[in-house]
Amino acid sequence: MSQDWDAGRLDSDLEGVAFDTLAVRAGHHRTPEAEHGEPMFFTSSYVFRTAADAAARFAGEVPGNVYSRYTNPTVRAFEERIAALEGAEQAVATATGMAAIMAVVMSFCSAGDHVLVSRSVFGSTISLFEKYFKRFGVEVDYVPLADLSAWDAAIKANTKLLFVESPSNPLAELVDIAALAEIAHAKGAMLVVDNCFCTPALQQPLKLGADMVVHSATKFIDGQGRCMGGVVAGRGEQMKEVVGFLRTAGPTLSPFNAWVFLKGLETLGLRMKAHCANAQALAEWLEQQDGIEKVHYAGLKSHPQHELALRQQRGFGAVVSFEVKGGKEGAWRFIDATRLISITANLGDSKTTITHPSTTSHGRLSPQERESAGIRDSLIRVAVGLEDVADLQADLARGLAAL
Repeated sequence: MSQDWDAGRLDSDLEGVAFDTLAVRAGHHRTPEAEHGEPMFFTSSYVFRTAADAAARFAGEVPGNVYSRYTNPTVRAFEERIAALEGAEQAVATATGMAAIMAVVMSFCSAGDHVLVSRSVFGSTISLFEKYFKRFGVEVDYVPLADLSAWDAAIKANTKLLFVESPSNPLAELVDIAALAEIAHAKGAMLVVDNCFCTPALQQPLKLGADMVVHSATKFIDGQGRCMGGVVAGRGEQMKEVVGFLRTAGPTLSPFNAWVFLKGLETLGLRMKAHCANAQALAEWLEQQDGIEKVHYAGLKSHPQHELALRQQRGFGAVVSFEVKGGKEGAWRFIDATRLISITANLGDSKTTITHPSTTSHGRLSPQERESAGIRDSLIRVAVGLEDVADLQADLARGLAAL
């Protein structure tokens, strides 16, 4: 890293600025060669001035880049921007969102430690805990997301982490993050929050008391379904452990993907406002339609945690799930009748997507695990994009007609 790059930090100039300004400016380092846009550094390694300089860099005695598996200027710019948006001391980028979860557990848990996970999490998250972490001696139990008394009762002397999604995928369930953080800390455990659905534009769990935040940057942080990536954010002392794991194991984010995510973050606040507005309109419309048995969206007054969402979020998000008549057959007919909306399990895209969770995102779970998580065969998940809401309503009306 050149002296010009080191000297061009803007962090001190951004103290106290608003979220949307941080989303555009944080982490950007001005240099004579790249005064305005963020450059991409495509290199596996870095050249040192002297052998002594190389030794000092490798030993961590002086700052600077060593090897792109764990330090890269473009990736660091993305990490610094996410840290600023989440109110974290440090963030570490990973190759995927699942790699971010893996990095947290591998950094803080050993054989014999206990982890509590909410029942309402992404299907691959459950698979990661059940099939792999348990194999290496980590104890895992599951707790209903919103039941604070159940969390308190389930914590053991060896409990290391509490892991939650709030809002959850795909039912938009919430937990009182501040209250759960108090429960965790009173018993010496850390609280980790998957903030993928809200992003820091709508929710900042660290400011509510959580110890760490994880993201699948693949989703709303990118915003256009282009790249895969993840991120962990938290306090600097704890993040040293995550940096150490990343340095050794290497589930690293590529510089190109980091650059794409930097561009995505520039419009994050604007996009999330538009996503939320469209999702609110569709949820209210769906709730009035024949053939719809139940709509899951925290922006609806009928949602059991609507008031909690108002308190701890700045918006209700883009994911609307609903149950239709006719079970799996009805759900598939509904999905197949749409023409505009993309049939895919991804979310967070400018394009609206639709999927059948019990046979896609949660398809690897057993029927009992899906039932425990509330994933019924009649459930459909729509991740609302940025199209005109009238066109989305018209497309969903095709699905309703197919019922």
